[in-house]
Amino acid sequence: MTDTLLLPALIGVAPLMRRAFAGENLVHQGQDLLQRAQDNPADAHAYLDFSTVLQLTGDRNDALAVQAEAIAIQSVYSLPARQAGPGVRLLAIMGPGDLMANTPVEFLIENSDVSLDLLYLTADSGWPTVVPDHDVLLVAVAESDRNQPLLKRLTTDLANWPRPIINRPERIAVLSRDGACAALQDIAGVEMPATVRVDRTQLQAIADGTLAVTPLLPDGDFPIIVRPTGSHAGQNLDKLSSPAEVASYLDKVDAARFYLSRFVDYRSADGQFRKYRIIIIDGIPFICHYAISSHWMIHYLNAGMTDSQPKRDEEAACMASFDQQFAVRHASAMQDIYGRLGLPYLGMDCAETSNGDLLIFEVDNAMIVHDMDPEGMFPYKKPVMRKVFDAFRQLLDTSRTTTLRD
Repeated sequence: MTDTLLLPALIGVAPLMRRAFAGENLVHQGQDLLQRAQDNPADAHAYLDFSTVLQLTGDRNDALAVQAEAIAIQSVYSLPARQAGPGVRLLAIMGPGDLMANTPVEFLIENSDVSLDLLYLTADSGWPTVVPDHDVLLVAVAESDRNQPLLKRLTTDLANWPRPIINRPERIAVLSRDGACAALQDIAGVEMPATVRVDRTQLQAIADGTLAVTPLLPDGDFPIIVRPTGSHAGQNLDKLSSPAEVASYLDKVDAARFYLSRFVDYRSADGQFRKYRIIIIDGIPFICHYAISSHWMIHYLNAGMTDSQPKRDEEAACMASFDQQFAVRHASAMQDIYGRLGLPYLGMDCAETSNGDLLIFEVDNAMIVHDMDPEGMFPYKKPVMRKVFDAFRQLLDTSRTTTLRD
């Protein structure tokens, strides 16, 4: 393995993403990193940071190829603590992939007294000869069809690990859309429509009118929500209301397998849709963002939050009252979710139905949480996110002094 002490320090995902989020053009940074890699093919830090820049500039395929080169050179990357303090040594097990393939742990410990080692593994790779010493291990690998073999391998490898573990791999493996749906069925006060996997042939049969939706979906019919398995951030996600719309969808989307679920109309009385991103840390929910949109498919960046002071005022009010209102209304449901999934760190995108139930879109251990929004426009956000980061820091302390639930 390359002597990392001789290499320029790793920049890391968080600083690079912060610069991109602020509108900085990273082309020159990318060119500098590429030159470093060409000058020294053993400079794994340059490769890994260049991979991040490529992802942030929209070149995903090349980014993953460069990342693979980095991991082939060395599997361990270190980010020292930025603040003095009691200190915690955190080892995060990472899988290869894009920025949504692992828990965004760098944002959780940024500017803290936590030192972080990132260990990249695949289903087939060996452990390094020397594993960095650590107080707590975090399995950061997100659930995906691609990552299931790695999670299975880690389940065996970590069964008798001598240090505390946050987010055991066998628990993460349940978080597929259909797996999470099955795990969270029948919780009082929760609506999570049944999600099933279908292949292209079955969708084509629906489009042709030779197969009805109801034999596939136990709880619904048109309109339906369709997305390819493995897709994120709304990519090729659509609401379809008829066989003809299914046919048009298949003409546009070249995928072999899909997730299928019924559509739930969760708009409020004013006709707007509202979505919450919540992180549950050691059983306690924390709000990270609250988006309002006239469209049912809400992503914070396209919800028009930067264009609307009334929307930001509503988000600020929601965040200020979250612990006394939303968290209280759904306290029992969220405790049941936490208990069933058994993950000390868990993200959830959700809404409220017209009858007050908690409507769950997705649960995941790798949802992006950050405090990068401009403080002048979102002055209420940094204190809210500080609570999330402090809770994660407390989880690290709790983990190294107690045995976490399996």
